Amino acid sequence: MLGNAAQYFVDRHLAEGLGDKIAFREAASPNRTLSYAELADKSNRVADAYRAQGIAREDRAACILLDEIEYPIIFWGSLKCGVVPIALNTLLATDVYDVILRDSRASILFVSHALLDVVLPALVGNSFVRKVVVVGGKAPVDTIPYETFMEGAKPIDAIETSADECAFWLYSSGSTGRPKGVRHVHGALKSTADTYGAQVLGIKENDTVYSAAKIFFAYGLGNAMTFPMSVGATTVLFSGRPTPEAVLDTIARENVTIFCGVPTLYAATVSHLETKGVPGHSLRLCISAGEALPAEIGNKWQALIGTEILDGVGSTEMLHIFLSNRPGDVRYGTSGSAVPGYELRCVDENGQEVAKGTGAVGELLVRGASAADGYWNQRDKSRATFEGEWTRTGDKYEIAENGLYVYCGRTDDMFKVSGIWLSPFEVEQALISHSAILEAAVVAATDDDGLEKPKAFVVLKNPSEPVEPNALREFVKDKIGKWKYPRWIEVVEDLPKTATGKIQRFKLRDPA
Repeated sequence: MLGNAAQYFVDRHLAEGLGDKIAFREAASPNRTLSYAELADKSNRVADAYRAQGIAREDRAACILLDEIEYPIIFWGSLKCGVVPIALNTLLATDVYDVILRDSRASILFVSHALLDVVLPALVGNSFVRKVVVVGGKAPVDTIPYETFMEGAKPIDAIETSADECAFWLYSSGSTGRPKGVRHVHGALKSTADTYGAQVLGIKENDTVYSAAKIFFAYGLGNAMTFPMSVGATTVLFSGRPTPEAVLDTIARENVTIFCGVPTLYAATVSHLETKGVPGHSLRLCISAGEALPAEIGNKWQALIGTEILDGVGSTEMLHIFLSNRPGDVRYGTSGSAVPGYELRCVDENGQEVAKGTGAVGELLVRGASAADGYWNQRDKSRATFEGEWTRTGDKYEIAENGLYVYCGRTDDMFKVSGIWLSPFEVEQALISHSAILEAAVVAATDDDGLEKPKAFVVLKNPSEPVEPNALREFVKDKIGKWKYPRWIEVVEDLPKTATGKIQRFKLRDPA
């Protein structure tokens, strides 16, 4: 039985002769690398460094860190000694950090120097954070440079833990409101590696992985650490903003074989490729999650790059992807089928399972070993989401005749038009298939009769070339049906998104 996850993901590789293999390298700093042996040694020293600062087992360590070499050292070192790391979004506002740091009651904070101006004001009046460790750059007064934190620390072997012991926290992305602390156990990490990593992704030791989704994101944590480290592969870390130019440059320069993106980034990169051309690459596989991938984007990417995108569905609560397309059997416009090791149910408002091939829409529930241990200090939401062995995803799906799952929208985003459920995602897919549209979001709006109808917000590929709203409406009617077209269309410069690329549709709805 697996105990401490760090023994499997880090220390095991030394006994298997992979100590000299590069585990991580930074794309922006070619000389900044970390072998599996160096990771094992430095993460073993973290326990002694914590001891020197008065941080003990089960204390919590907030990590507001860019994707850089120090991150895996701190994360796995924390697991080795029973301190609970909390991976936090690096793009939040000061007031949100204030709320999260108080909510989590973290005893120590690790923060990248580049983020200090936003993070430090959140500590004013915080009585929980006793130590602040700054990674990179000059550490301000009353903080500790990372080098000083680690200086003189002696290596201490990983402690024994239960597979069911809390290992780390994540905070939900806040796509529908305030982020929630999500607690995960040691055993959950290996569960995702044994299921999606091994049986869908098929990751190998000779792979080089680059995840545009950052480590703080559950999806990025699996991509950049869990999966490559499960087989002794190499991860490329890039701390900057993943623009299409930066992504393509990193893929080419670092000989990336597996790329992990999100739909909005794929859409922007496809647009870039169509105008700038396709560079050389070593990709063998791409994956997508965070939101459903529009079929139009998947087909264009594959035509341009020549590599499939495995569109999948995961959640912070389930740690990674549990529903996915398969290599060699990608059906764009669907989320595929259950990942081996997971069970799915799709139920209507009365809890009855919806039948496949009927067009009926239901909420997706999932059962699997990687499920979270619950939300921190939000009992009502824990009880509403975690129903015994089943986790409510909040996603609405229909099941096609062939058994594949077709995404319809978030439970909070779905609405009825003329008494029939409307999928905002279906309308959005139709809109972005128009040559002038880069992105789209559809929400419910109320007409003069008090009835809900679809309203669209669109981002143009070329703002200097406006598109006639009536032409877009007719385009959608021809694509998906007369009653589904958006009654209102508003052109915007961009759409509100979380840092993980999810569109925050609740910010676009008419105020109640």
